[in-house]
Amino acid sequence: MLIDDITITLAAGHGGPGKSAFDKNALALGPTGGSGGRGGNIYIEGSSNIDLLNQFRYKKEVRAEDGEAGKIQLNDGAHGEDLVIKIPVGTVIHNLTTKKDIEVLIIGEKTLFAKGGFGGKGNYRFRSPTNTSPTQTQPGLPGEEFELRLELKLIADVGFVGLPNVGKSSLINEITNTQSKVANYPFTTLEPALGVYHDLILADIPGLIEGASKGKGLGIKFLRHVERTGTLFHFISAESTTPVADYKTIRKELKAHNPELMDKPEYIFVSKSDEVDEKELKKKITILKKHSKKVMGLSILKDDDIKAVEKILSSLSNKKSQG
Repeated sequence: MLIDDITITLAAGHGGPGKSAFDKNALALGPTGGSGGRGGNIYIEGSSNIDLLNQFRYKKEVRAEDGEAGKIQLNDGAHGEDLVIKIPVGTVIHNLTTKKDIEVLIIGEKTLFAKGGFGGKGNYRFRSPTNTSPTQTQPGLPGEEFELRLELKLIADVGFVGLPNVGKSSLINEITNTQSKVANYPFTTLEPALGVYHDLILADIPGLIEGASKGKGLGIKFLRHVERTGTLFHFISAESTTPVADYKTIRKELKAHNPELMDKPEYIFVSKSDEVDEKELKKKITILKKHSKKVMGLSILKDDDIKAVEKILSSLSNKKSQG
């Protein structure tokens, strides 16, 4: 199960307390209490692994190590170990404590997110000409603590959209190494699947239904993944008796979720074209061309159709490489 929206608590380590101690050796009397160590920092690093939010499924609180307490003979406590948390690129970090949002967009980029608390001073740090035997110490300071909502929005070059059971998973399985669950029933894909075609990332967005933008079915959960795709591949089943209505249903839900989705380049594929005769297929392609010029029939059983899709993907790949 892909976790793509979860709330956690992130807490940096507390600073260690200072020590109050005195040298017991003859002729060397005086304060020798060391200071506490700094609490561990927490860093967040972007990763290409989209499953990383699953690490928080049963662990909703993440804490870095506290700093060690100060010791005798002027020995300071050790710093708490820093913690690096990897999360998927495309995650929006909603800081519910500060009310600020941060997006993780670069693989391998590491950002200091929560600072560990400073260690407290030992009594040695309080010595002075007028106070040669101080007993005063400081407690360590608390580390920063935040409540975060982590919302994953997949970053993909091409997003496959359409009503349930229109052949999206079948195509992505055919042209990539992805193995999405494929079956002839309405809700086939329960979570987005990613595939790679050369340098393009393809996202199979689970089948949307009317009302998805209002949360019907798993709508909102999956619509967020369409936001960052560069190009949309819109699938409409050749078996449908209402292809235009199917097209408008998905477009309506995309617009309701985010009007900017209407501006993304789009290709329409009349999928499962081998299930209808040539005359019926041409008729459906013709009426859909009134809404978009980029319409073609598609059967994963026909090599020419697969090659046509690959030609489109290669063109997108060339544009990507050219910046």
